[in-house]
Amino acid sequence: MSINIIFGSDSGCTKKIALDMAKRIDGRAVNILKAEPSDFTDCSLLILACPTYGDGELQIDWEDNLALLQEANLDNKTVAIFGTGDQDIYPDSFVDAIGILYDIVIERGAKVIGFTDTAGYQFTRSLAVRDDHFVGLALDEDNQPFETDDRIASWLKQIL
Repeated sequence: MSINIIFGSDSGCTKKIALDMAKRIDGRAVNILKAEPSDFTDCSLLILACPTYGDGELQIDWEDNLALLQEANLDNKTVAIFGTGDQDIYPDSFVDAIGILYDIVIERGAKVIGFTDTAGYQFTRSLAVRDDHFVGLALDEDNQPFETDDRIASWLKQIL
C-alpha cells in the first residue's frame, strides 16, 4: 500500500506529527508547498494534515495551495484527515481545518475514512464534527500532548 501524507505547518507541530506517522506506516510525507498534483492521486491512501489557525482558518500554505486539492481527481480515492488545534483558546473553531478539507475531498468524490469520537475533548463547536464524530483525527498538542501518541496509534490502526 502506498501512502502519501500531505501537510502544512508553520510552527512545525503538524510537520513533526506527519513525519512521525510516515515513519510508522512506511509512508511519504510531502509539504503542501512542494506537492505536485500527482501526490494527491498516485497513492492508495491519501492523508491530509492541516492545523487550524485563528478562528477556524486553514494554515496559510494550505490556503495558498488549495487549488491543488480542489483540482485533484479524487473519485473513489481513499482519504484520511488529521489536524491540530487548541480547544482551550479556540473552543468555537477547534480543528475546523479538517472539516474544511473534508468538505472539499467529499465534493471531489473521495471516500473518507478515519472518523474519531469527540469524547475526551472540551470544545463548543467545530466544522470537523459530523454526527457526533470528528471527520478525522483531532490533536491538541497545546492542552493534551499526553494523549497524542495513543490517539495516533489508534487512528493509524483504524485507517490501515
